[in-house]
Amino acid sequence: MTAQVGTKLRSDARDNRARILTVARLAFAADGIDVPMREIARRADLGVATVYRHFATKDDLLAEAFAEQMVLCSTVVEEGLAASDPWEGFSLVIENMMVVHALDRGFARAFTSQLPRALDFAAERNRTLRRLLELVARAKKSGALREDFVLEDIGLALMANEGIRTEAPEMRVAASRRFAALMLQSFQAHPVAAPLPPAVRLPLPRL
Repeated sequence: MTAQVGTKLRSDARDNRARILTVARLAFAADGIDVPMREIARRADLGVATVYRHFATKDDLLAEAFAEQMVLCSTVVEEGLAASDPWEGFSLVIENMMVVHALDRGFARAFTSQLPRALDFAAERNRTLRRLLELVARAKKSGALREDFVLEDIGLALMANEGIRTEAPEMRVAASRRFAALMLQSFQAHPVAAPLPPAVRLPLPRL
């Protein structure tokens, strides 16, 4: 009987942890990383103490919630570095990073800010940024990327990309690809007009 109770408790704990992560990912993707732990607990239909029992700090929750996106982002940069043409590699990274960030507002904010500070996540983010700097240097050396380009310009583009608002994920992706094409033309040392991806009908901002 004691063994059965212990097994049930461990199973409940695993289920609670999985529920917290699922709710957190949805919340951060929709509303950004400012969603408080208390709200995560409410949406998961769990007590706040239960959430903190699994994740001692919000940084811990953010790091685990975004672990897969961080790996994907790192992979995108490595693929860009592997390209034989530096500009093609750089373009690939900008396009794919914008798509990843368009689908997840929370990860966009986490990647471009200093949050989360959890060691594993921060270390992977810093490694990815160093590799991204290497790609930028290659693209400049090739003469394709403008010399005054800085890494913060990618951050600006990602923050602007985060502002795309559509209900359907596929429309966010389509709008993001068009925005990426516009940004890449502005990043070129010698801009070459090229056809843009199809436009997406978006709600106009109120003036």
